[in-house]
Amino acid sequence: MSRRLSVLATAILLLFAVVAVQAANIQFFRAPALDASPQNPRVSQASSLHPRGEIVAADGTILAQSVPTNVGYYPYRRIYPLGSLTSGVVGFSGPSYGNWGLEAYYGSFLAAHAQPPQSFAQLLAPTSAADSVTLTLQPALQRIARKMLGGQDGAAVVLNPRTGDVLSIYSNPNYDPTPLASPTFAVAKAAWKAATTRDVHGFEPLGLVATQQTFPPGSTFKVVTTAAAVVGRPDLLVKSYPDKNYAVIPNSPLKLYNSGFSKCGGMVAQMLPASCDPGYALLGLDIGADLMTSTANSFGYNKTPPLDLGGVVPSFFPTASSFKYNLPGLAYSSIGQENVRATALQNALVAAAIADGGTMMAPHLMNYISGPDGTIVKRYQDVAWQHPLTPAQAGQIVPLMQNVVKFGTASGVGFLAIDDVAAKTGTAQTGNTKKNTDDWMIAFAPATNPTVAVAVVMPFQSFFAFGATVAGPIVKCLIEGTLALQAGQPTTGTSTTCPN
Repeated sequence: MSRRLSVLATAILLLFAVVAVQAANIQFFRAPALDASPQNPRVSQASSLHPRGEIVAADGTILAQSVPTNVGYYPYRRIYPLGSLTSGVVGFSGPSYGNWGLEAYYGSFLAAHAQPPQSFAQLLAPTSAADSVTLTLQPALQRIARKMLGGQDGAAVVLNPRTGDVLSIYSNPNYDPTPLASPTFAVAKAAWKAATTRDVHGFEPLGLVATQQTFPPGSTFKVVTTAAAVVGRPDLLVKSYPDKNYAVIPNSPLKLYNSGFSKCGGMVAQMLPASCDPGYALLGLDIGADLMTSTANSFGYNKTPPLDLGGVVPSFFPTASSFKYNLPGLAYSSIGQENVRATALQNALVAAAIADGGTMMAPHLMNYISGPDGTIVKRYQDVAWQHPLTPAQAGQIVPLMQNVVKFGTASGVGFLAIDDVAAKTGTAQTGNTKKNTDDWMIAFAPATNPTVAVAVVMPFQSFFAFGATVAGPIVKCLIEGTLALQAGQPTTGTSTTCPN
């Protein structure tokens, strides 16, 4: 009998322990998520009875605000004055499909919540109000990106390399957020169907291509390969590679041909501006799998960039062990093909890291959050995310990227000399039949004192398209627009080829 009582007592104690652990889990670990959940009646009630806070662009433009309705059970609804221009970032908030984008990420601030009491009466009866979120985003640059993409699928990201401020992040396809905030379910349902229907390239308008889709980075990855040599094999920077139109991969019957079957070679100083595929493939083999992988990881590959926006995906570079019996894989990966994948955000961060002396600042959209009375509740503090290079090491790569513009593959883009642009083009064959290209360009300016870094990707272009001809004009206008904006001038800069 005593043994049975002991077993029963032990079981009861274990059940009590389980209850205590679950209570602690809910009370301390899951409390923030439950508190912010749209399924929390307290949150949903606050959202329906009180207006949400505004989302405001860097120039003061209102991107999201609540307006009264004549619907008694839903007295406020969200409107988005710039519509699809900023929907990929701002998202939407509605009764049918909840919160998306920054509306979700900063939902606990934007939803009405109890305010600190300012009087004894408010202490007894707390008031509820919402905070507003001011961003680093510049609508003028969003307009340039939209105009230059011309309705084609693609993405553009503009950063301040010194701070990590996201000045612009625009993607096609996108969507109109206003009907998704409608209190009428039929209206919201139709808008949801349109926003979640994939286009011919498999992209959903609701998904932000710039942060949620990866593509082979092509020759833009040669910047990372160069960095690997600078960090761990500086002797290879002055090694002369054969001046041929192909490279023979060891232990393989494969020949890796240069773009257009043209001949190229020499030292890194000659090969990066010319974007020499055979030479860089051999350079990657000389660098080796361990150093190539560790350098890619130091630039943020295989990590999720800490952007304050949901759905951001990591870029990918293979593990060193995967190349042990796959030298062709290492050769092709060194030129940004094979299994290497990058988001537009990741490639913008690579450019920004070179521009900022080897330090990759964490990207961010929030500048500050203000309370109902205008006081600052929270201000973003700049923070470094990765340190792939020292300033001296980054300084070795900057002139090579300047030469890409001066006499290399980006020399025909038409960058203004006064902007002192450093860049790298990329054209990656894609698809099962390799009949399309993903066309890239990354750049920063002014090269001697950078204040802007840009990445543009235009996927599924024709086989005869190139990064310089497709992505180059977009990068050019975004750099001109950003530098003009930073100088307090009209964003058209001095070029006649960029949109008003």
